[in-house]
Formats: sequence, C-alpha cells, structure tokens
Amino acid sequence: MSPPTKPAPSLLRVVLADDEPLALMRLEGILADIPGIALAGVAHDGDEAAAQIAALKPDLVLLDIRMPGQSGLSLASALRDDPDIDVIFTTAFDQFALQAFELDAVDYLLKPVEPQRLSIAIDRVRRRRRQSGEPPIPERPEDDVSVIWVPYRDGSVRVDLASVDWIEAARDYALLHTPTRSHMLRATLDSLLEHAGPDNMVRVSRSAIVRPAAVVRIGRDGRNSFVLELYDGTAIRVGVTYAESVRARFPVGARPEQG
Repeated sequence: MSPPTKPAPSLLRVVLADDEPLALMRLEGILADIPGIALAGVAHDGDEAAAQIAALKPDLVLLDIRMPGQSGLSLASALRDDPDIDVIFTTAFDQFALQAFELDAVDYLLKPVEPQRLSIAIDRVRRRRRQSGEPPIPERPEDDVSVIWVPYRDGSVRVDLASVDWIEAARDYALLHTPTRSHMLRATLDSLLEHAGPDNMVRVSRSAIVRPAAVVRIGRDGRNSFVLELYDGTAIRVGVTYAESVRARFPVGARPEQG
C-alpha cells in the first residue's frame, strides 16, 4: 500500500520588490521551485511596489530595504495593520532587523538569499496564516519563567519559551525564532539561557541556543563538526567548543522525539 500523499500547500500570491535585476532574477528562480507560489507581480522601486500591492492585494510581499522611491521599511509600516498581507524582507543590510521585526515582518533574509532559507520563511508564513484565527493565550503571572516579554510596537508582547525553536545572537540583540515569526530582544544568550534553564534550551555555539524538542537530527559536517537540523529544515552549525556537550545530548545520527 502506497503512503498517503501530502496535501498541496495553499496558494500564496506573491509580489517581489527590489531595484536590483539580479536579485529579482534570483528570487524568481527560487520561488519557481517552491510549491504553492503564484508570482502576482514584480516591482523595481518602492512606489511601483506600493501601486502593485494596492492593485493586486497579494498574500505575501518580499521587500528590499533600500529602493528608489519609498523604502521597504516605509512600505511595511503602511502594511502592518493589514492582516491579509505578510512581509519578508530580503536585503543586503543587517542593521535594519530591529525595525523590520517591530513592523511585524515574518522574516529578515540577508542577500544572497539561500533557497532553503526562503522556503523555511514561506513555511512560516503558511503556519502564521493558519494560526491567525486562534484565540489569545490566557494571561500568566509576569514572573513566570516560561515567558519572555519582548518589545513590540509601542509596548511589549509575551512569548512562551515553549514556542521558541532557537535563539540567535545578533550583535547586542537576540533573535527569538518561533514557528510563525521572529522577535528581537536586547539581551545576551547567557541571560536567556539562564532564564530558560538547561532542560529547555541548549547552547550549541557562541551565537545560538536551541530548544531540544525542535531538533530532529544531528549530523556530521566534517571530521569534528556537527550540524543540528530542526523540524522545519533550519540547519544550525555546532561550535567546536560545544561539540562534546551537544554530542552527549544528541547522539550523532539520532532523531530525537519531539515534545
């Protein structure tokens, strides 16, 4: 008996906005290989992007940051109150990540955009859209160690640690990656690891800590190097200093059960 086939992913209509022809060609090529994507429009500057978004009403917009006319950040700011349009930034500049996540961007990808990284970001869009109608999480005491409060617009939003797959260092900030979006917090990995506790998060490199239940595989990448694979396909390189402790936690080649 043949295994059941996976249902086709829901169709996402996408608008690309970038003033670099080569960047557009690369993104178009990557999107062509991702199931369930319909390229609705391509814009070469911010003003053209704004016009196409207004006319085409896409589900997702891939925005460059610096373009002639309106910037990507300005466009995202205008879109952030529209629950039907998600935004992924694709840019050569890493210094705008905080502003991007404050504008509720799904992800922030640095050029040259890798196909797997964009595919993971689009999967995050799909999960986010499926969960958009879920009821709010009941309130918890503010001193609950299973919660992290992160800045969001003019206030703060609570993030359950159980929803954070991994945390990445970004200069003076930390990026908390969940299945549906990333949050940016001014904090060190050491302080977040202490807050979470060793049973909930594991340090795997100087720049990353991981929730063990999110790991589905650990494999070798060279003689003494290892890579963790998360359930969504994210690959995280294990630092040499942390290799022994990670190998003890996850035997090489193992596929831990997800909790």
